[in-house]
Amino acid sequence: MKLFEGKSTTERNKIIAAIVLGVLCLFVFYFAFGRSLFSSSATVSVKVSPTPKPTTTTSSKADPDKFRLPSEDEQNLIETSTPISYNQASFYAPDPGRNIFAFYEPPAPTPYSPTPIPITPIPTPPIPPPTPEPKMLIAFVTPQSVYAGSKGFRLEINGDRFIPDARIYFSQNEVPTTFISGQKLVADIPESFIAGEGPQQIIVQTPDGKIYSNQVMLEIQAAPKPQFQYIGMIARKRSNNDTAYFLETGKPTPMSARLNDIVTGRFRLVSISAAETILEDVNLGFRYKLPLFQPPPGTAVSSPPPVRGGFQSGDNYIPFNPTIQNGNMNTQRIPGIPDNIPRYVPPTNKARQPSDKKDVDEDDDDDGDN
Repeated sequence: MKLFEGKSTTERNKIIAAIVLGVLCLFVFYFAFGRSLFSSSATVSVKVSPTPKPTTTTSSKADPDKFRLPSEDEQNLIETSTPISYNQASFYAPDPGRNIFAFYEPPAPTPYSPTPIPITPIPTPPIPPPTPEPKMLIAFVTPQSVYAGSKGFRLEINGDRFIPDARIYFSQNEVPTTFISGQKLVADIPESFIAGEGPQQIIVQTPDGKIYSNQVMLEIQAAPKPQFQYIGMIARKRSNNDTAYFLETGKPTPMSARLNDIVTGRFRLVSISAAETILEDVNLGFRYKLPLFQPPPGTAVSSPPPVRGGFQSGDNYIPFNPTIQNGNMNTQRIPGIPDNIPRYVPPTNKARQPSDKKDVDEDDDDDGDN
């Protein structure tokens, strides 16, 4: 064959392989697509039927104009006489604002709302009946204030509509009452009723309590007390001209007083002793015992060296004392004189020694001799 002329063995094998592959491809196509790939196109025969003729026979009950087509004039008349309807409801259209391609977005969650608890209405308390107006009236009392611990006093009540059976009640205690008039009552208040401080109630009423008055308050004030301390005394022979020393609050130097002297312009010194003093209020007559002030142990020892004239350390007064050296007080005591009273210290100079030298003027006399 001329196909293999001048070809080498390798080229021949390639050609044979190509031919075999082509044949195999033809078989594959044949089995895959069937015989229609290699067969001729099929011929379709169409048989044309003759035009049917309209049947002239009609039913006796059928309307002859039912299937009749309108003429040209009738069609023109219908088009010109029929009105145009613009009713939107007759046409279907999507809802306005609705986008079928938009993603669904859930609404915001409703905030938590707890179940409401029914509130029970608070019943309105009944209105109390009005307090009956007292039949007797107290306008003012005399005196309006007294000092606690003072002696008994006479109380006068001034007002209106008092009756002879009315009684004065002082701090809910009935006191003997004297009816003066319909506008004035008098009673004696014992000193035991005003022993303590604070306001006391005064009211006027009958013994059965059916007729009463308004109440007023009597102020019982605390009596003024000495605002100083008793720090010591100087006792003399036969208690003649004894002197007491007091230290007033807020002042650095003490003050002295003898019997019957008035201290701070209000309290008279009526008794002096080493343990206490007794003072009497010149205005009220009250007497007060003022004990000797004794500082806590170690207060005077631990204090710094005092200056001349004394100094105030808190509430403790330490007067100037030359015997105090290096902050330590001399423990030697003198009977009848407190330790905090300044003491006399003799001079520290040595006593003069006798001398053998004779004074040049010692032999002078009036006789003129040398």
